[in-house]
Amino acid sequence: MQTKGNVRGKLQFLLISLVFAVPLLLASVMYSFGLWVPAGSTNHGALLEPIVNLHDEVPASPLWSGEAAHWLMIYANSEACADTCRDDLLRLRQTRLMLGNEMSRVSRIFLHGNTPPDRVFLDKYHMGLTTITDNRLRQLLDTGLPQQLRSGGIYLVDPLGNLIMYFAPDVNPGDMVDDIKHLLDLSRIG
Repeated sequence: MQTKGNVRGKLQFLLISLVFAVPLLLASVMYSFGLWVPAGSTNHGALLEPIVNLHDEVPASPLWSGEAAHWLMIYANSEACADTCRDDLLRLRQTRLMLGNEMSRVSRIFLHGNTPPDRVFLDKYHMGLTTITDNRLRQLLDTGLPQQLRSGGIYLVDPLGNLIMYFAPDVNPGDMVDDIKHLLDLSRIG
């Protein structure tokens, strides 16, 4: 014969179990059926999928001369480097400098068109910037960029040559730094 205390104890145990089980069951159902997906993300750049290995696609590119084992920030501009281009190169430089102790792991690349950049300007304001021209690489970057993203931003390539992220032209350098530092913290390469 069950006493009133036994029934009450079983009821309390059942209620406590439900407090923990119902949210877990509800979350599992929502996840399984895609009923709720968080809208936000923590990254400011766009992760590029599928990942393209630039080293495999353009092995003869001047991109690989002297930049081994570094992360690469690539700015591509096919026209003459006017005011917008100069502002973007400044943003590229600022972003790398803001990495602090980690900046030695990242190299800056200016992929320019057929018009050579102003060497005096680059030597004065952008020491350490590597400039290259490579039409095949440019074409690959353009086709690897999702259509909803505007061109003129900065591409991030890991030390293995994987094109992994794109930062739109209007992204704040501080936001780029957050993403890049996060990747550098997680990475054991470069």
